[in-house]
This record gives sequence, C-alpha cells and structure tokens, in this order.
Amino acid sequence: MKQITKIALSFFLLILGLNSFAQFPGGGAGRGGGQNMNVGHFYGKVIDAATNRPIDAASVQLIQNKLDTVTKKRKDVIVSGMLTSKRGEFSLENLPIMASYKLVITAIGYKSIEQKPAFELKMGGARPAAGDMSSMLSAVDKDLGNIKMETDAKQLEGVTVTADKPLLTMNIDRKVFNVEKNLASVGGTAVDVMKNVPSLNVDIDGNVTLRNAPPQIFVDGRPTTMTLDQIPADAIASVEIITNPSAKFDASGGGSGILNIVLKKNRKAGYNGSVRASIDSRARPGLGGDINIKQQKINVFAAAQMGFRKSISTVTTDRTDFFNNSTAHLHQENGPVNRGFFGFGRMGLDYFMDNRNTLSISGNIVRGQFKNRDLMNINRDTIYNSIGSVSDFGNRNTNSAFHFTNYGTMLSFKHNFAKANKEITADVNYNYSKNDNDNQISTQYFYLNNNPKTPLIYQSSLGGGTTKFFTAQTDYSNPITATMKIEAGARIAMRDYNSFNNNFVMDPSSGKNIPLSLLNNSYQFTDRVAAAYTTFAQQLKKFSYQLGVRVESSKYDGTLINKNQKFSNEFPFSIFPSAFATYKLTEKQDLQLNYSRKINRPNFFQLIPFIDYTDSLNLSIGNPGLVPEFTNLVELSYQNQLGKGQNLLSTIYLKNTNDLITRYQYPTKNPNAPAKPDTILLTTYANASRSYTYGLELTSSNKIAKWWDLTSNLNLFNVTLKAGNLPGGVDNDQFSWFLKINNSFKLPKNYSIQFSGDYQAKTLVQPGGGGGGRMMFGGGNLPSAQGYIKPFYGFDIAIRKDFMKNNAASLTLQMSDIFRTRLNGSYNTSVYFIQETSRRRDPQMFRLNFNWRFGKFDVSLLKRKNMKGEQESMQNGMQGSGQ
Repeated sequence: MKQITKIALSFFLLILGLNSFAQFPGGGAGRGGGQNMNVGHFYGKVIDAATNRPIDAASVQLIQNKLDTVTKKRKDVIVSGMLTSKRGEFSLENLPIMASYKLVITAIGYKSIEQKPAFELKMGGARPAAGDMSSMLSAVDKDLGNIKMETDAKQLEGVTVTADKPLLTMNIDRKVFNVEKNLASVGGTAVDVMKNVPSLNVDIDGNVTLRNAPPQIFVDGRPTTMTLDQIPADAIASVEIITNPSAKFDASGGGSGILNIVLKKNRKAGYNGSVRASIDSRARPGLGGDINIKQQKINVFAAAQMGFRKSISTVTTDRTDFFNNSTAHLHQENGPVNRGFFGFGRMGLDYFMDNRNTLSISGNIVRGQFKNRDLMNINRDTIYNSIGSVSDFGNRNTNSAFHFTNYGTMLSFKHNFAKANKEITADVNYNYSKNDNDNQISTQYFYLNNNPKTPLIYQSSLGGGTTKFFTAQTDYSNPITATMKIEAGARIAMRDYNSFNNNFVMDPSSGKNIPLSLLNNSYQFTDRVAAAYTTFAQQLKKFSYQLGVRVESSKYDGTLINKNQKFSNEFPFSIFPSAFATYKLTEKQDLQLNYSRKINRPNFFQLIPFIDYTDSLNLSIGNPGLVPEFTNLVELSYQNQLGKGQNLLSTIYLKNTNDLITRYQYPTKNPNAPAKPDTILLTTYANASRSYTYGLELTSSNKIAKWWDLTSNLNLFNVTLKAGNLPGGVDNDQFSWFLKINNSFKLPKNYSIQFSGDYQAKTLVQPGGGGGGRMMFGGGNLPSAQGYIKPFYGFDIAIRKDFMKNNAASLTLQMSDIFRTRLNGSYNTSVYFIQETSRRRDPQMFRLNFNWRFGKFDVSLLKRKNMKGEQESMQNGMQGSGQ
C-alpha cells in the first residue's frame, strides 16, 4: 500500500462542518479554526422517572473545564444553559464540537443528574452499517433522548455522542466537497464547481461525467429539473459524490452514480448572511446575497443571485460523407457568441414545533434569457461518380434566443423519536419548468468565382415546452440496537412533459413564412415511477454489512400530437438489490466490497420521434422503441488514513450494462423533399448489445505543510462497447485515464491561492450523449458513439485576500484555462462518414469577486422571559468563559 500511496497523487475534499460564512464574536469566517466549529446542538426532554411526565423549569447547565488566563488554573465554566419548558424540553446550541462537556440537570424534589456528552471526531466517519452516512450529517444535531430524574441516589450512565465533521471528508461510500473552500468557483455556477470536484469530468459544454458516465443530479437529496448552469456556485454548501448508491436511492441513471448538491442553510440562533458582487473580463457583472435568521421556533433562510454571461467559442469541423453515388467533403468554421443573464432566488423556513418535530417549507425560482449569434463559413467539395467534382462555399447566419423559467417547492416533516437516531421523514416536491426558443437562420451558397449558386434562403424555427415534476417520499430509520439498523421508505415520481417545434421557410416573392409541415411537431409524454425499499445493516466487531432491496414500477406514455401517433412502455415490477460489506483492518484502514443493480430509462430527447435541425451537419431523431438499459455495478474500495492530514481512497470498479442505449447513424431521404431531394445521414438512438467498464480510481489528500493542502484524483479505466448488432455499428474498445489535481495554499497576511489542473486522455465518445443537465453555448451533439474524444488538459488559478474585522470580507481573482490549452476535439467514424471537430470556449477568462459576511449570535434568544433570575445567573457564568 505504501507503493500505491506514492503513485496516487494526493487528496483533499475539505468540509468545514455545518458552519459556513457567518461571523461570530471571536471567530474568523472560513478559517476553519476552533471558534468556527461552534455548530454543535444538544437537545432532549427531562421527565419524571416514575410517571414519565415532563418536568417544568428544571435547570440544565452545560459545563466545560477551561484554563483561567488570570490564575493559570483550570476551572469549570458554564458555556450554555436554560430552564426546561412546560414540556420538559431543552435545547443547547452553537457548541464547539471539539470540546469535552459535563451536563448537569437539577430540579426541586429530584436528585441532580450529571452526564458527559461529547463530540468525538473520527476520520473514519460513519460506518456503512449505519446506513448511507446520514448519521454523519445529524451527529452534530444530537437528541439526548428522554432523561429521567429519580428521587433516589441512582446516577444515570454517561452518554457519548459521536460526531464527524472534519475539514476533509472522504468516506468509503461517498466524497463530500466543501464548495465554500473552493476559490475557483466563486461567482460562477454549479458547472464551475464541478470542474474542481474530484472524480468529475466537465467538458466544454458543461456536461458532467462521473467515471465516464453522466450522473443523476440531485438538489438537497431529491431529483430536480434545474440544470447546473442555473444554480449559482455561491448558493451551494457542499457537493456529495456517491459512485454506487444503495437501495435507498433511486435506481435510475444506470451505474453512473449520484451528484447531490447541498444548498446553504444555517440554523444558528441569531442572524448571519453574506453579500456578493463580481465582474469578469468581458464586463459582465454579478450580484447576490443570502441571509439566515433564527429566533426561538422559527428559522428563516433566503438567497438571491443575478448573473450576466458572455460566452465565446471557436469551432472547426472537417467531414466526409460516403453515399452510393458520391463522396462529399466539408470544412466548416464558426464562432458562436452567447450572451444573456440568469436570476436565482430561494427562500424557506423551518418551524420547530417542539424538540422532536420539525416542519420545513422552501421554494426556488430561476429565470434566464440567452441570445446566440453565429456565422458559419462552409466549404464543400462533392465528387460524383458520374460527373466528377463540384465545389462551392456558403455562409450560414444564425440568430437565436432562449428563455427559461423554473419554479420549485418542497414541504417536509421530520419526527425524531426519543431513541437516538430513530426518525421518520416525509416530503413532497413539485418542480415546474418552461422554456421557449426562437431561431432565425439565413443560408446562401456560392460558386468558386463568388457568383451566387443558390438564392438567400431564410428559415426560422420556433419551439418550447413545459415540464411538471412531482415527487412524494417517506423514509423511516430505526437503530434497533447499537450495532443494528433498519431503514425503509417509499417514493412516487410523476412527470408531465409537453413540447412543440414549428419550422418555416420564407417565400422570397411574398416575404411570408411558409410552414414546413413535414418538419413540425407537437409532442407530449408522461412517466411514472413508484418505488419502495428496505435496508438492514449490522456491525459485528470489525465486520459490518448492509443488505438492501428496492422495487420499482415504471410506466411511460407518449403522443406525437401532430401525427396522432401513440407509444408506451411499462415495467410493472423490477427488483434492484444492493449489498455492502466492510471490514475494519485497523483503526485507520477499511476494506469494502459492494454491489448494486441499476436502470437507465431513455430520456425525452432519445425517445421523441421528430428531427432536430439545430446542427445542420448532425440531424437527429429519437426512437420511441427504446427500452431501458440495466447495469450491474461492483466496487472494491480500500481507505487508509495514513496520518494527520493524509488520506487515500482506492477503488477497483466493474460495470456491465445490457441493452446499452447508444447513438448510430443511417442514410435516408431528406425529409424536406422535394425542396431538397438529396440523401442525408440521420443520427438516432438504439439499444446496443452491451458494454463493459472496469477501472481503478485513486483519490488522495495530503497536507504537505501547514500552508499547503494537495488533493488529487486519478482514474484509470477501460471501456468496451458491443454495438455490432446495429446497422453500421461496430464493437469498440479503449483504455483511458483521467487526472485532476487541486492545490490550496495559505499565505501570510490572509492571502490564499488555489491552483488546479486536469488531464483527460483519449476516451470513447459517450454512447448515450449529454448528461449533467446544462444549456448549450454554441455547441453541438456528437454525431455517434463510433468515435473518441481527443486528449485535452487545462489549468485554473484563483487568489483570495481576506480583510476587515474577523476577516469578514474577501476579494477573489480567478483565471480559467490560464495557458489556453483546453482544446476539445473529437473523431467519429462509421461506414457512412468521417468527422473531426475541434472546439475552444472562453479561454483565459478573468473574474473578480467581492464577498462580505455578517452575523450575530444573540444569546438572549435562549432566555426564558418568565424565568429571568436563574437564566441570567447562567448567562453571567457563561460570560466568564471567554466565548
């Protein structure tokens, strides 16, 4: 393993507890110091041991042994306290998690009680036997249960609370990336965040892949209709990367894993927030802010962001098409310019009905508009078998506008039982999105002597659609014993999609638009997935395991309205098992073997049976006859916490997919005949036989020095695609590798630098295409899976300066693709064509960001107004603690 450690470059994934940007007396925001770890929360209920009735006005004091700076001696100091409510409840918040405590409870007529709750940090994190690591997230928000006060002298046993919130979080079943520590994404979108997250690869169009496959995108643990380009980076607290989800999670997405984006929300008593502003080297500004206010039983949070963008790309395409009677060569150059804005707003509240019941509601809205201008220069040489070579050139001018709106809301309820970590949750989510686009295209071809070959042709395309997405889910978790846990839940998801696309050509004589009825479409589909799951986990000394099974029923119905065609598919009963086994080799070493079965259902664009003319070179059409693909995924992981600040996670993985959804091309008549009677190549989707992917991923973090953290991720993998069953399809095999490195430097005078780089070797084109959810910026679909992506690499840098009192403000200067090396190229081939494309987008872009964080911890929020005397004496004791 020492040899692997030397080879594997280092790892990071810093996560700074639940604390974020808020400022508190004596603390420095974003520094990761002790004061910034005041995120602990103890709560519980005091009851009579004999009657089980709540005890009102019991005194609850939390005591910490501290060094008196005057006497140089240690003494007990009250750091928090209150009187119980009429329900016997108490709640102690904003506690340092790296401290030892003594809890003292007294009441008239009862014997005093002392307990020793403690937050114990363990780099190993929560065991897989504890479920899906949700115990990690709840550990610092701990229910001490029903505490019984007796009249005899018996003293209750001490309670130990286990918590795990290190700065660096890299667990054996997931990685957690702390976005607030990522300087390179400040002021950007979620796409900019993903560029720095280990294990993730982001292409020129913002498509995200995880181990060479597009992951499912979740927001706060639930699927979303928002795209990554629509989520501001400054609204994100952390990103969770789950490569092999258990049966608790949705089985959709094949074996591509889950990317869960956790948005910022704080529950500290008082208020805190931030204000942000940015501007880039193209004079595009950004402005945003967020605030969190908690008082007694109400916690309110809100965030807003407005961003303006201008994106410039350069694209070169060379293509040769092979037809029965001719061979056509084409060279195309274009430089699309995309400019526009997007706005993001989010608001919600938590209502703490009592210590064990919480009701939450939140909502978000995203709106945006982008306009694209593109001038395409085309040179064509066509060699006909009968008449020889014919050459011409042309121009294609495109002006398009794209508008989008997204609304989302979530209502959830959580009940904590008196038994620690036993809980039940229920929530409903509703998302509505709407988009429309307007494309105006003019095209004309010329002979080599510059004389017009064709008249100037004006075409237009109008389209739009809506999506309604509803989910309802409930989850139950019960730790039967200290070493056994059972979880169960149910979920239903329903989606309703409507879309239309109308195409026109202008009559040169009248100037009126003539509908191209053969190319127009109106489409609607609905799908429904109902699921239920259960998991059982147990820990047996050094060995722990989790077994789970998920059952899903899915149904899809689609209608091509303008042609009155209907199609559907249904899988009434599909079973998805999962199994995880972990062996603790030593205190710092873990070995885990896991297995799961997944499904990838075809999406709207793969199913819809109408021709997409967005890219004139790559016309595409969906296939309503597609069936889902099923994937078996196996992982063997080894984690070694080599020492303080040193961590290595290595994973060998194997993925087998049957009925793989892939692209392929075939020649057909131009659907615009008789206006254009020539033969064209049409890209569609079909189910190939199968594919195999196996690889080794090494993720490592090293604290090289107090001022230098190094994170690295190396993925070596081989992809085998069996597509010989398709017309023109071939079997393909490719070994590839991916490397990402992130350096973080802390310099004197509150300066910090982040320098990151990545390299992608030659890789097979993704069979299904797309992924990650994004808006297109001057891009185009890859024509088929029968090709590869050329190697590319790039580097980014960001410099930050913290200033003002408690470092409440910061300036961050970023530069992307600093050496102008990110040139994305692809090579695609089949019996019908050869195409080579190279693209570059937004190299050497600068962005300057300002961020000011504010906040106040209001101790008076913990007071009981009708019992000021004792509470004020507690407060006086707390003031002497130096908090």
